[in-house]
Amino acid sequence: MRAVVVERWGGPENLVERDVERPEPGLNEVLVRVRAAGVNPVDWKTRASGALIGWGAVPAVGWDVSGTVEAVGPGVGHLRPGDEVFGMPLFPRQAGAYAEYVVAPARHLAPKPASLTHVEAAALPLAGLTAWQALVDTADVRPGERVLVHAAAGGVGHLAVQIAKARGAYVIGTASAAKHALVRELGADEVVDYREVRFEDVLRDVDVVLDGIGGETAERSLEVLRPGGRLITLPGPDDVPAAPEGVRAVWVLVEPDHLGLRELAALAERGGLRPVADTVLPLAEAAKAHAIGEEGRTTGKIVLTVS
Repeated sequence: MRAVVVERWGGPENLVERDVERPEPGLNEVLVRVRAAGVNPVDWKTRASGALIGWGAVPAVGWDVSGTVEAVGPGVGHLRPGDEVFGMPLFPRQAGAYAEYVVAPARHLAPKPASLTHVEAAALPLAGLTAWQALVDTADVRPGERVLVHAAAGGVGHLAVQIAKARGAYVIGTASAAKHALVRELGADEVVDYREVRFEDVLRDVDVVLDGIGGETAERSLEVLRPGGRLITLPGPDDVPAAPEGVRAVWVLVEPDHLGLRELAALAERGGLRPVADTVLPLAEAAKAHAIGEEGRTTGKIVLTVS
């Protein structure tokens, strides 16, 4: 089968397409024929340094996948060949989603929402589960709470805005002026242009901050939180600032989550969640996809299509 692998750690040019052996599903696993694979910042960060654990003999990046079950291994009863599924298998261990086929634990997948294309579904798992696990499982966002989403037009941010809105929150997003219309269309009640004003100068009494930027943004976010507020930061544990008494600050790393995928799918079917795939490229252009992503100006998600 065709797969995109990492020849050596470094720049996007080290992503190359190769013919590799097609995997076979084992116990409680399924073989998925990939129709589309999402591209995430963790993909190019690991390609650059090989930082995550669990690389196979041939390093292959990619976790977001949408496709069709090709075969099922022993012990799998709830999925059949021909079922359309989506998910984020094995993270942070190697999944190798940039390929024609991928093997995944059956419970790392869920039925693809019928209302979404494979491209849209591939844009959803990692970013959507990150937002869900941060806002719902960790912060337990309640109706009427004020939620601030940084980078609200980005991969995680644009889904977080919609999830927070579906929870009944008052949603505030930070984004450049050119992206304000999209962020409002996705449900934000208020948008702050971070290039023109410091968000901590214009915002107060926020209950939850979702920070996908880290560094000083996380530090400054403490200033807008009310007592009892929660700061969820995503880049890494070193980006969690020392919070004052009465405020919770934590780092969240996404993990495979069958029930979370089903919740995201149900929200999409109700019309409350729309993944935005701003850039769609063929599998052979994975290096270009990474180069675009590393520029840091992407709206929504980048997705690779696999014929």
